[in-house]
Amino acid sequence: MGRHCGAVIFGVVALLMAWAMARLFANGPNYTDSFYHLNAANSLYAGDGLVDHYLWTYVDAPESLPAPSHRYWMPLTSVLAAIGMALLAAPDSFQAAQFLFVLATAGAGLVAYLLALLLGGGRRQAWVAGLLTVMGGYFAPRWGAIDTFAPYALVGSLCLLLIGMSAKSKGNRVLYAALSGLFAGLCHLTRPDGVLMLFTALLVSLWGPAMRSRGRSAAAKRLAALTQNRKPSRRTSDAAYVDRGWNRGVYAALILTCYILTMFPWFLGNLNATGAVLPEGGLRAIWFQEYDDLFNYPNDASPRNFFADGLETLARTRAIGIANGLGTFVAVEGGIVLAPFMLIGLWRRRRNPLLGGFWFYAIGIHLLMCLLFPLPGYRGGLFHAVSALFPFWMALGVLGLDDAINWIGKRSESWNRGHTKPLYSMTVLIVGASLSLVIADRAGIDQEPPLPAAYAAIHSVLPADARVMINDPARLYYQLGMTGVSLPNESIDVAFEIAAKYDVGYILMENVTDDGFARAAPRKLQFDLDDPPRFLRQILLEDLPHAGLYEFLHDSPKAS
Repeated sequence: MGRHCGAVIFGVVALLMAWAMARLFANGPNYTDSFYHLNAANSLYAGDGLVDHYLWTYVDAPESLPAPSHRYWMPLTSVLAAIGMALLAAPDSFQAAQFLFVLATAGAGLVAYLLALLLGGGRRQAWVAGLLTVMGGYFAPRWGAIDTFAPYALVGSLCLLLIGMSAKSKGNRVLYAALSGLFAGLCHLTRPDGVLMLFTALLVSLWGPAMRSRGRSAAAKRLAALTQNRKPSRRTSDAAYVDRGWNRGVYAALILTCYILTMFPWFLGNLNATGAVLPEGGLRAIWFQEYDDLFNYPNDASPRNFFADGLETLARTRAIGIANGLGTFVAVEGGIVLAPFMLIGLWRRRRNPLLGGFWFYAIGIHLLMCLLFPLPGYRGGLFHAVSALFPFWMALGVLGLDDAINWIGKRSESWNRGHTKPLYSMTVLIVGASLSLVIADRAGIDQEPPLPAAYAAIHSVLPADARVMINDPARLYYQLGMTGVSLPNESIDVAFEIAAKYDVGYILMENVTDDGFARAAPRKLQFDLDDPPRFLRQILLEDLPHAGLYEFLHDSPKAS
């Protein structure tokens, strides 16, 4: 009863903290992902469904606009934001859209709190782990964003916990297996790489218990045979093994069934809209030679292009991925100071069935984002994905710190472990809070995303229904309601072809330096802004020297 009461009290505190942190960033989205998810949420709330009125990437690009949304990302973030606005009856309200994300942040903290208890800690360790999770460290400015961070931290950590409970439990294993499949589906609906949760659940259900039960049952049979002075029955052992194997297959089938039932509406919607259950274009990211390949038109990333220079591109891109993985682990996942103690805590509890799924996923997601998709991983994919690990790492880090103190205390008579542990726990909390505030401040606490001067300028000279080729079409649509497409990582001649296909009338080149280089445009798209091709007509923008606006002359012959 006391443990349940403590969890309720912590849940209330975590909710208040999550709400207070979300208020620090309550003025609106301020980066592409958040603009995109919120635009789709507004469309869904308005009754138009999940629709894109603009095109931000040419991966699986539609034939025309508007088109079904989330052909690259997944939809749950937008759905949650739309539900928040519906529950509070506040259309187009960013604060209302944050509602379920605040609950998700508090929920992730509660998962860390419970994990610390389940892994052998007490209330002190549980509170510290939970509070560190809610504070967030590098996640601090992201928990309240309309993005995948908070939802994935909750559904991902819960999925890993349920996978562990399924492996550990006997009486409730069917329930835990079913819930594992359901939450694996929610993870996939949140992120494309969330499908790794399904494979994690299946691997643990099929392989994890088999290894443990095979080793333990063999030792138990030998001990029984010795104490009873008889030989172990090979026939009984084989029958028990077959029965266990059959049960494992049933649990795996249950996980897969619940996953499919959770994903089925999305599968069906994709099938009706695009003819495929899931878009396949994202897999081309394996062969990206630079991140701007995401904006190639058509998206032609392939093994042939990738290996055109031998193994040089492979070595370069994977080195980027590995360096990013190490930095992400130490700084983002470990909050810098807890990283070594997380590993100590994990190693000391490596045989705990609760951590079976965590092991698989932690290793799998780092290999996936560092070696298979290193460039998307470097540009934020790994940062997003490890949010599911964060509650686990915080619990393991706090427990690992106590393990280290115990180890030192046994070898040093001057250490008073009873006083040292609370002192170091408080120190870790202070460091975590300080890091979170510093990161939040750098992200711009309580700053409303300004309307760029170039946006204000084009809004005054272009018609409201104009379509613009621009660096961030999601932001343009959110702030001005104007549609368009993204700047392609191609020549200006190819940009002209894209403009003709999607009925785009204008192109905006932003952040132009004194030497005429547009820093907000891919390098392949650069052209002489003072002497544009014949199919472009420059529109002068007063008092705006660092941007160039041009009209596509679709009725003119294209320059060679």
